[in-house]
Amino acid sequence: MVTPNPSPVILSQDELKKIAAYKAVEFVESGMVLGLGTGSTAKHAIDRIAELLRIGQLKNIVGIPTSSITHEQAVSLGIPLSDLNAHPILDLAIDGADEVDPQLNLVKGRGGSLLREKMVEAASKKFIVIVDESKLVSHLGGTGLAMPVEIVPFCWEFTLRRLEMLFIEAGCVGKLRVVGESGEPYVSDNGNYIIDLYFKSDMGDLKETSDAILRLAGVVEHGMFLDMATTVIVGGKLGVFVTNK
Repeated sequence: MVTPNPSPVILSQDELKKIAAYKAVEFVESGMVLGLGTGSTAKHAIDRIAELLRIGQLKNIVGIPTSSITHEQAVSLGIPLSDLNAHPILDLAIDGADEVDPQLNLVKGRGGSLLREKMVEAASKKFIVIVDESKLVSHLGGTGLAMPVEIVPFCWEFTLRRLEMLFIEAGCVGKLRVVGESGEPYVSDNGNYIIDLYFKSDMGDLKETSDAILRLAGVVEHGMFLDMATTVIVGGKLGVFVTNK
């Protein structure tokens, strides 16, 4: 009698994120100060850290949250928290990303927490990025989805137009991020607005692009995280892949 081959297990996108998140938590050691990311993938990592604290496999962890949502999650799970004032250097940060290019540059901030994420992750000795394979791109902006820029609310339309003009050759279109059907502007944890930039073509040299955006008065921060990730963990249908800088 021939035994039929079992059907391959098809994992959902969320299950792939969870696999990558759990792999990242293997890098966490007792006594560490940890940057706790924001978003659906980072949420799995925070859940796992709390579980290991609960069963005693991890001890003396201090978390630095990157958003009010992450702060609420960590408090509800009993993870001790602090901030960058008390801990200006972190051992490790774990967070997701919206896009990852072959050089491990990232687009982050489609969840709206880019400023605090960048502050915490820039202060970390190691920054582990966890994604499913749908987030891998040949170049940043390659998905045609948003590249977020956090701006002050004052004269936001003026700032939006200036951002579009910077990248007119790349066919850049900027849109104010709004909430639901009300059309009210999305407001970040820092009281700022977010402009989502959409590029029709490659945005060019990333460092030059970064500098040009940050030189505009009214811009607070952008969602390109360049040369920051030290490790990227990808959950894919063929397994988990770890790439180090």
